[in-house]
Amino acid sequence: MRNAWFVLPVAVAVWVAATASPAVALSSAELIGEARRHDGREVVYRGEVVGDVMRRGRWAVINLHDGSNALGVWLPARLAGEIELTGRYGVTGDTVEVRGSFHRACPVHGGDLDLHAESLTVVERGKRERLPFRRRRAALAGGLCLVALGLALWERQRKVAECDGGLS
Repeated sequence: MRNAWFVLPVAVAVWVAATASPAVALSSAELIGEARRHDGREVVYRGEVVGDVMRRGRWAVINLHDGSNALGVWLPARLAGEIELTGRYGVTGDTVEVRGSFHRACPVHGGDLDLHAESLTVVERGKRERLPFRRRRAALAGGLCLVALGLALWERQRKVAECDGGLS
């Protein structure tokens, strides 16, 4: 009977350790490089939301970039509502951590490598960057536009002259 009280907590601890999901976020390189190993398992992945939040009815698709690669993540649309900023030129997107099942070749989404998230946690809010106005580039662009306009007018005038010259 004494052994039963000892064995039961040890068995529960072993079961919890064996079924617990990883607490440390995996990198995209680990997920892509060891896709067979992680296929169908629950994983944690962290990255910056880049591109658009693409809503598909009750679901949404986001791309998370961890600095090396971006992975597509399917999640309930209500979770996607927590995302405020997505990364693009001049904007750093929210950094989020998702937990869900990893698919090396998802049978639902045409065989794509993706992650089906069940939870999303915003780790850090994104921010808009103030981009500097570059006078030199603006002047160069304006000058090139004037050159293009001048060439177009010259070409038009040349064609008009050719047509007039052929009628005499």
